[in-house]
Amino acid sequence: MTNIDELRDVILKLHGVDAKHVESVPVNESFEGQPVWSGVVEVFELKGHPNARLVYAWTHDTDDPKKSRQHVTVLQVPPVDSPKRAVRAAILEEFRKRGER
Repeated sequence: MTNIDELRDVILKLHGVDAKHVESVPVNESFEGQPVWSGVVEVFELKGHPNARLVYAWTHDTDDPKKSRQHVTVLQVPPVDSPKRAVRAAILEEFRKRGER
């Protein structure tokens, strides 16, 4: 199974709709001149989602031996309108979750 197929399956499970791969976009995100995230965001067109036409998705490695890979999906809903903004939204959400612990 390819990474695209894997992400398509995750999108179906999380969002309940089929997705068609549109493009792969390299994204580099930094904060105060320091790299925060670098990778490729896969863009998918959603078929029949009630709130979004696109979803941005990627996979990254984790330090958790029980779950070595994490899948991230971010719907294209305002203010998220690009792969770069999807990465920013995911980073902010991760920081929020860490702060709640």
